[in-house]
Amino acid sequence: MPSPFPPLPALILAGLLALIAAVLSAGAVWAVERVLRARALLDHPNERSSHAVPTPRGGGLGVLAAALPLLAWDALMRPEGAADGGVPWAMLAAGTALAALSWRDDLRPLPAGPRLAGHLLACAGVWLLLDLPGPVFQGLVPGPLDSVAAVLLWGWFVNLYNFMDGIDGITGVETGTVGVGLALVTVAGGLALPIAAPLILAGAAAGFLVWNWHPARIFLGDVGSVTLGYLLGGLLLMLAAQGAWAPALILPLYHLADASLTLLGRLARGHAPFRAHREHAYQVAVQAGLSHARVSGIVAAVNVLLIGLALLATVWTRWPPVIGAVALVLALLGVLRWRPAWLAARPAG
Repeated sequence: MPSPFPPLPALILAGLLALIAAVLSAGAVWAVERVLRARALLDHPNERSSHAVPTPRGGGLGVLAAALPLLAWDALMRPEGAADGGVPWAMLAAGTALAALSWRDDLRPLPAGPRLAGHLLACAGVWLLLDLPGPVFQGLVPGPLDSVAAVLLWGWFVNLYNFMDGIDGITGVETGTVGVGLALVTVAGGLALPIAAPLILAGAAAGFLVWNWHPARIFLGDVGSVTLGYLLGGLLLMLAAQGAWAPALILPLYHLADASLTLLGRLARGHAPFRAHREHAYQVAVQAGLSHARVSGIVAAVNVLLIGLALLATVWTRWPPVIGAVALVLALLGVLRWRPAWLAARPAG
């Protein structure tokens, strides 16, 4: 009986590509930071910011300069029909187009309408081209509505990834842990999904963290957060379509919960949904005295636990890990919002 796991050389190659992505990303982000600072393309603090000094925004250019060529190479080198193929070419093309749109938004902010239209077009267009083995919601949403709901969820994930990029380190941590978790779940479940691709994204995020850990020398910008959210969201939906809906839910659950519950709370209070604010739980904790590094580190620790629960849901049973993940994330949100002093060992820096 053949092993469900990919051959060892494929795993070694995936790890090597992640390491190359980290090195290239760190170098590219350093170069981008110098160019942006020389051209005074800076994010200036305002009443909704979590930083105190003008900082270059656009580090995602360096992250993508490292990640996208490696993702394309990985997809090109896969034999036709390989179970662990790379990111679909249509998704790479759409992600590149979204990066261009988002960079334009970083330079001169676009109205919400054109941005959302671009996000949904990228999601819907690629979704029609994906050859998936089953429905994302596993029969809970009937017929064609499954695809509609999947596209809307993907579009929401793109936007929440952008909304959650509000303090130093948090998006690099999320991208790194979700990327590693996707690869581990794919290997543990013997699933027909990319293995190297999420590790490439994780490696590129690690390289970015060299310059984005508090105090950050550069911010990701929409060019990075939107594109990374798009690529990771697509991979998570592909995971769910393999029947692994529980790991696909568990891995990004902190970001999903914080962004979604905050949005619902703002809507209930009559606030504009897409107006910038500082009401996410991680932002509340920073305002209460925790440093950016402490909050991002806490999110990283919880995400490691979520990876463990996602693996349990892959090799054991689904509902107990899902319930455990929901309880863990709700507890974290409660502590960040109402008891951040428990976590603060020193004043915020």
